[in-house]
This record gives sequence, C-alpha cells and structure tokens, in this order.
Amino acid sequence: MGLECVVRDGVATVTIDNPAKRNAMNVQMWRELPELLESPAKDPAVRVLVLTGAGDDFCAGADISELADINRSGDANLSSRAENALARFPKPTIAAIRGFCVGGGCQLAAACDVRFAGRGARFAITPAKIGIVYPPTAIERLVGLVGPASAKYLLYSADLVSAEHALRLGFLDEVVDDLAARVDAYVQTLLSRSQFSLEAAKDIINGIVDGSLTEDRVDGWMRGSLEGVDSAEGIAAFLERRPARFTWVRP
Repeated sequence: MGLECVVRDGVATVTIDNPAKRNAMNVQMWRELPELLESPAKDPAVRVLVLTGAGDDFCAGADISELADINRSGDANLSSRAENALARFPKPTIAAIRGFCVGGGCQLAAACDVRFAGRGARFAITPAKIGIVYPPTAIERLVGLVGPASAKYLLYSADLVSAEHALRLGFLDEVVDDLAARVDAYVQTLLSRSQFSLEAAKDIINGIVDGSLTEDRVDGWMRGSLEGVDSAEGIAAFLERRPARFTWVRP
C-alpha cells in the first residue's frame, strides 16, 4: 500500500496503490507524493509522467478516517501541497483514469496536464456530502477546466457522473475503450516530439493561467528556440522528409 514510481523508456509511471479502499490517499501518501516527484522531475531520462491507480480504480479521494489530519491547517493542507507539486512538475503529465475518481482523486487528476478515462470511469467531488470545503487551490483548478457553472454543478450535487458526462463538462480530454493502449499511443507521440518545445509550452501556458509569466521567461524560451539544437534538427528533418531526432534535455 502506498505510492510507487517506476521509470521505464522515458516514462515515469506513478501508481496510487491502496486497492482495499479504492486507492484512497491517506496522510502518508499525500505527504509522500511531492517527495516522490522530485527525482523524476530532475531525471533527464524522464520525459513524461503518467499518474494512475492500482487495480480497477484511479483514486477514491482522501481516506475519510484520516481527513482531519490531511486537511489540518498546521500541516499546510497536505492534499493541496501534493496537488501543487504535481501541477508544477516540469514535464507533461497524464492522468490515466479507470473506475472511481472521487474527491481528492479529481484534485490529482485536475493537476495533470491531460486526462484520459476508460468508459466505465465515474467522477464526483464530494465535500458537500460530509460538510467540508474543497481546497481552494483545487476549486480554482476545477474552474479553470470546466468553468464556474459546471464547477458549481459538481460541487453542489456531489453526485457521481459518468466519464461521458465529465468529458462534456470539459474535465476530461478523451474517453476511450482501451485506456492502456490509448495512453501508450499518446505517450509515444510525446516521446517523438521536442522536449524543449513541450516544456516551453507547459511553462508558458501555466504562467498565463496563474499570472506569473514574465518577459524574461518568455525571452529565455524564445532564445532557446532560435539557438537550440532541437530547432536545427527539426528544420533539417522537415526539409529532408525524415523523423526528427531531438536531443535537448533539461540543463
């Protein structure tokens, strides 16, 4: 039981493993996630991160028996710290969702860049069922994904919705029949692209969304684009009608 990170062929797969409780996150798991992400964030061999759950479910949220400790203000709200660490991960992140994705599970999924779900997946954000407040960081991120009206719809009712409904609301990017195959195909696409371009896009988009983007950050990426080895290789590959072999890695 806990969190596991396996790195293979450029992909770090983080698995939430607590199947007896539909992969609910306990205090130790929330505390462990930011630390677990540090190594793959710095590892030049890692180009993509996939977050998933063990067995039949993604994550049923916070372990209710430990909820007071998870949300204790003196501990800086463990779930928000974990969510923000995932959102700040510098490389593309993908949530691969099957089964239940509830409460804190939606919090983690929303912190990923892209969300794929199997057709049987079900989603709910449930604080209203137990009289607590969903973390403001998670509400802000939810509003950014689905808009204020749909965020209210989900938070007010706290009811389960289908994957297809979550897709219509804008919470998901795709609902697929074969989740593993689709995620693998998308990962392979990302591995074939310029890591420089992907990380630049993520940093610039995040900066636009949170208001932190500066001219210096933009200028740094643009200089790298004009002077970097990936741009030279990409242009050469296009002109020679061959697949590009990008080599940039984070310094």
